[in-house]
Amino acid sequence: MKIVDEEHAVPVTLTAPNDFGYLLIAAEIGRWAGPFPWPSRSRRQALARAAEWCAELTHRDDVLEAVVFGGALRPPGAGAALLARAGARPARHDLVVLIRTADIDAVGAVRADATFRALGADIERIARYGYRVGAGNAARIADVDHGSNHWFLFNYFHCEDARTVFEVWRYTAGWFQRRTALPNSTLLRPLPGEPDDYRVINHASWPRLRDFLPVLLFHPEFRSFVLANFAANGVAAQPIIYRRRGSRDRLTRRGRRGGGPAR
Repeated sequence: MKIVDEEHAVPVTLTAPNDFGYLLIAAEIGRWAGPFPWPSRSRRQALARAAEWCAELTHRDDVLEAVVFGGALRPPGAGAALLARAGARPARHDLVVLIRTADIDAVGAVRADATFRALGADIERIARYGYRVGAGNAARIADVDHGSNHWFLFNYFHCEDARTVFEVWRYTAGWFQRRTALPNSTLLRPLPGEPDDYRVINHASWPRLRDFLPVLLFHPEFRSFVLANFAANGVAAQPIIYRRRGSRDRLTRRGRRGGGPAR
């Protein structure tokens, strides 16, 4: 790993990785107008249907949580030229479904569930582009709490080398803890044999926009330290901020069984 601007590095405080499994569906349905999602009826309807499918999925004992997110903002990232050279499609996902399972072994069983298959097919039917992956937790500051409607980050990292992107994430994560009071972060890494369009996906949240957005826009170290380290190590960071559009877990699940969303 190449190190840039070492004097601004801050050691990150991590907790042990969790043992949960994750299924993530990310899709590009509408379009973006610069950093903001263009209003889209198709996206709005897809989010509502996905929330209903997720409510059904949480009736499974091995599904701990199923959350639907709608894109809200694309803050500054890095690596557009790198993506172009690699022929990789930039991340523009305006809908995300994140399912947390009891353990890694449950990922396959949930993926085979008829409700999950229907959810994926429904999104795929209208998506311009989609990505699905089964993942585990590679590292974490803390688990992300979806109980409050915070501002949720999914940062899609493209890199040729999986070890390098992990080291760069760990090297820069402490800076976010200090400068943005980042309370949590769960780094998702594709399981063996899964699509690795993104070597890791960082999931995190902040309570308020003012906690992080001014830092990303105006703090000089964000570019001279964070983005510079990404660039030096061939890492394309593609952050997208989301709002929660639906959330169900085993403690709060409600609703009818077996019906699926209205068409």
